[in-house]
Amino acid sequence: MKDARGYWKENVSLVLKLLTFWFIVSYGMGILYVDYLDRFQFFGFPFGFWMAQQGSIYIFVALIFIYVFKMNKLDKKYDVEESDDHIPAEDLTKGGQ
Repeated sequence: MKDARGYWKENVSLVLKLLTFWFIVSYGMGILYVDYLDRFQFFGFPFGFWMAQQGSIYIFVALIFIYVFKMNKLDKKYDVEESDDHIPAEDLTKGGQ
């Protein structure tokens, strides 16, 4: 690996950014600003209620996909891509036993 310290610095930075965003969405929109957001309707429910019950879960799942996409780019940048090339052929024929 070219620069392990740089790789982990970018990895931790990405995780902190995504968790901060999720915290703002789940805590802010689901608890702090729920009364204001309840003025709006979303799928027939008050928006603050919907965000507290469903929306933050959808955001979390979206953030997982964003994390995977960003980490794949980061892995390519630092040349630490995952591959099956390191598995010997005899292990593949034995079914990994």
